[in-house]
Amino acid sequence: MPTTFNPPERTLMGPGPSNLNPRVLAALSRPIIGHLDPAFVGMMDELKGLLRYAFQTENALTFAVSAPGSAGMETCFVNLVEPGDKVIVCRNGVFGGRMIENANRYGANTVVVEDEWGKPVDAQKLEDALKANPDTKVVAFVQAETSTGAESDTKTLTEIAHRHGAIVIVDAVTALGGTPVLVDEWGVDAIYSGSQKCLSCVPGLSPVSFGERAIAKLKARKTPVPSWFLDLNLVLSYWTADGGGKRTYHHTAPVNSLYALHESLVLLQEEGIENSWARHRAQHEKLAAGLERLGLDFVVLAGSRLPQLNAVKVPAGVDEAALRTRLLKDYNLEIGAGLGPLAGKVWRIGLMGYTCRPENVLFCLAALADVLKTAG
Repeated sequence: MPTTFNPPERTLMGPGPSNLNPRVLAALSRPIIGHLDPAFVGMMDELKGLLRYAFQTENALTFAVSAPGSAGMETCFVNLVEPGDKVIVCRNGVFGGRMIENANRYGANTVVVEDEWGKPVDAQKLEDALKANPDTKVVAFVQAETSTGAESDTKTLTEIAHRHGAIVIVDAVTALGGTPVLVDEWGVDAIYSGSQKCLSCVPGLSPVSFGERAIAKLKARKTPVPSWFLDLNLVLSYWTADGGGKRTYHHTAPVNSLYALHESLVLLQEEGIENSWARHRAQHEKLAAGLERLGLDFVVLAGSRLPQLNAVKVPAGVDEAALRTRLLKDYNLEIGAGLGPLAGKVWRIGLMGYTCRPENVLFCLAALADVLKTAG
């Protein structure tokens, strides 16, 4: 007969989720209240302000979708892409491929700009694609490609898209909180992230932010938004009060998960976002030095590496799955496997949020040294 589930305590150093700060864990256990309770509504308003700080934006339309980062992606595409729109998607890994899937499903005329996995999006390729497709409405790309650990130049890519009259959709799922995301400074139109990476919250929420150009495109739609649940026109009636200060029921929000996100963002504000970026960079440099001493090579060149997601090549002759299994069994340490064409060829080592601490870097390096020695 089933009994209460008690999960093991792991050190999570894969591509997400990350470990939770004890304060975030405690927030999950607070008493549940109604999702239209005045106290909860007040917390929602604070949460929007905290998210604006995380995204470095003044966008009023900034909130958390009640679903994981994949739903944040879909929220952007379903609201901003209409049938027949020409959409350029830059693909340099798995998650650029998912953007293509979204654009195609909503009837876009999709043009794909391809780059090698492990390299950032090539700005010149995007420029050339826009010159060849002057009727492009939307450009979409991943800032922090979780499948490879490559970071693309969001500022430059956004400038190019705007120069050609297109708006941008940016995937910042792995970026937010761990590396600079400057929505207003860079002029990003629509952006989405996830709660479980560098924000160190539970999975299942997707922070999003929409600027004026994106809102104008939404308002100019000739066809209804094809998703009821993700239609911003409806969701915002819940997240934003009307003139009388009332909110309209849209869905039952994940109350305790939003408590946790609120607390994780309070922690980010207390640390200071620039300090968070610096912490991720400093611990990455320690990890990178240790991995190189172990003879492990990175997939991504130094100038384009994400500090919070480190993809390293599996040495010849090593059973990568067996090594990960041993780390989990003997050390309660989780690292990630490769995806797509990198499956079986790389490990992905995450340094995200609360996990990104010097003791975890040392622990991971020591455990890897032991299991690699055993593997010969």
